[in-house]
Amino acid sequence: MLTRRNLLWTGTAITGGLTLTACLGGEASAEKEIFEVTRTDAEWRKLLSPEAYAVLRHESTETPGSSPLNAEKRKGIFACAGCDLPAYDSATKFESGTGWPSFYQPLPDAVKEKTDWTLGMSRTEVHCSRCGGHHGHVFNDGPRPTGLRYCINGVALKFLPA
Repeated sequence: MLTRRNLLWTGTAITGGLTLTACLGGEASAEKEIFEVTRTDAEWRKLLSPEAYAVLRHESTETPGSSPLNAEKRKGIFACAGCDLPAYDSATKFESGTGWPSFYQPLPDAVKEKTDWTLGMSRTEVHCSRCGGHHGHVFNDGPRPTGLRYCINGVALKFLPA
């Protein structure tokens, strides 16, 4: 039931969450790391589509179900769209029903993880270990053998058929 009290509590919780996000470094700590591939903001804008730029460089999220990579069933490698680093093998891709390409594990040393507080809650963000580009998030509700679901923005990847 929506009451004035509930509305005030919700507003307080949201404000507190945003404050906590700022205090805990809700901005991408990946941006503070030093990566093998670095470019200026203008260079990233020129290299990437507007959608890929928003996701890879500013941790945006593409619309669920919008990526052609959701339907990709061929054998091959999914590489970072920012720097071409092979990131996920097609053998680890599965249908999660979320609307984003999902994998149960990345290739060795392909991605790094950090805590993401941007929605006022703790999630694990996944970014490219070579260029720092945001790929998506990892959750503990995936299939065997890892039990993990790497929920990845399709625009953050390019598919390289075998």
